[in-house]
Amino acid sequence: MKDKRLGQELWLEWLGSGYSLNKSDSIVYYTVDHIDTENELVRKALASALQRDGVYDSLNEAFKAIDAGIVCSEWAGVLEDEFDLVICTELGETEYGDIVEEVQPITLVEIDK
Repeated sequence: MKDKRLGQELWLEWLGSGYSLNKSDSIVYYTVDHIDTENELVRKALASALQRDGVYDSLNEAFKAIDAGIVCSEWAGVLEDEFDLVICTELGETEYGDIVEEVQPITLVEIDK
């Protein structure tokens, strides 16, 4: 499936909750939908976001971090009266039993800072 979104708008830093870091000194970026992170457009978009946000000084460093990163396909939504996404099941239930609004598929990439 071809991704039709603009590359610079694909990835954002994860500020939500419910995702447990695998490494204590890492940062997580996400995009909406379950996507193939091996796709070159997707990799370039993530590397560009990492460089633009100052996580890495060069695209080369960003690509290396992506290659060593941990990719997770999850589901997320927003709880009532909240703004940040929270990880949930496909049916919208969080680990604490709350139900989110509008469940959506997301892809997370955890990388070393």
